[in-house]
Formats: sequence, C-alpha cells, structure tokens
Amino acid sequence: MNTSILIVEDEEDILDLMEYTLTKEGYDVITCIDTSNVKDILDEEDISLIMMDRNFPNVEGSRFIAEIRKEGYNHPVIYVSAKDASEEILEGFERGGDDYITKPFNIGELKARVKALIKRTKKVDDVIKYRDIVYHTANKTFTIDGEEIKLTHLEHDLFLEFLKNVNILLSRDLLLQNVWKESEKKQSKTVNVAIKRLKESIDPDGIKNYIQAVRGEGYIFC
Repeated sequence: MNTSILIVEDEEDILDLMEYTLTKEGYDVITCIDTSNVKDILDEEDISLIMMDRNFPNVEGSRFIAEIRKEGYNHPVIYVSAKDASEEILEGFERGGDDYITKPFNIGELKARVKALIKRTKKVDDVIKYRDIVYHTANKTFTIDGEEIKLTHLEHDLFLEFLKNVNILLSRDLLLQNVWKESEKKQSKTVNVAIKRLKESIDPDGIKNYIQAVRGEGYIFC
C-alpha cells in the first residue's frame, strides 16, 4: 500500500506543484483547497502526513490543526506557509506542527522533509481505525470516541483480533487458536464469557453493536 499524503492549500499553482512532485515520488496524494473536508478525509482514508497551509479565508491553518489535535487526530503535520517570521514558525510548532517549510520553497528540500518525517513517524504513529475505534500500535491502546478504553490483557488481544478481521466471521475455534494460543483454558465457553466481558467494556450501553453472534458459527465484528 502506498503512503498517502493530504495537501491542504488554496493557491492552485502551489497545490498543483506539490501534488505533481509528491505523486512522482510514489505517494498517493489527496488535495483540498480549504479545511472543510479535512476531518472527513482523515476518517475515511489512511493518511500518513498532512501538508497544511496557514492562510485560508475562513480559518488559520495552525489553529485548525490545534483544534483537531484536541479531538484525537494525531497525524504528522508539515506546515507549508508564507509566514516566515521566527515567532510565526514557533507558533506553528506550538500548534501541533511536526515540521515547517516556508514559501517559496525548494523542491528538493520539500521532498527530503516529507520523506524524513514519514520515516520518523511511521513506526510510532501506526494506527488501526474503524468506525469510532482507534488502536495505537505504539502503546497498544484503544480509544473509542477519543476516550481510552481500559482492557485486560485478554480483552486487548481479543479486541485486536476482531479489529484486524472486520466483517469476517470468526469461529470460536479460530479465536481460541489465535487469541488463547497455548493456554490450557481452550474451551468454547471461555470464548463466550470473554466476548461478553469485552462487550461490556467497549459498549456498556449496548447501542453500538460492534460484535454480533452468528448462531452455531461464531462471531462477526462489524
């Protein structure tokens, strides 16, 4: 799977240049001329890097990033901006930026900074997302609606197995093999009890219906 980059830039010539340059480097590039659809794209696409201008008619780019950081969006960000005063650059970093490129920029430098940041952040910010669930592989934590969910070791492994197999029917035997592995407590009843407890942890009100039982077959996560 190619690395996907989201460019948010309202100057068409700069947007086209950046898109052309990064596409030639082998990245999948998605472009926006403002911030109105950014959160939808981050929810729907596996974005590895955001390249964000700061000057938009209705919102200041770094303020937008600061706001979505509070909502749990932790994607790496490079600001590409004509704001080049020292205090403005510092402000960009304070508002959630990971790197800063000033306009006009050198194409070679832009490519190098993109490559370096993706390499630096890929391992530490690898996530699995589905619906309102986010799994952070670096610290092995789940969040639902931005809130961290406290799970036992077994619940963690069981939840992760489901998250890796969305909309796939998993039999009890398969779950025992993949989650319990060498444990002596390999019984179908064990699976049923563990899933009941997991449901109580991740969906205490029973309204999201993440895990559904299929009679005589197993469970499906959807």
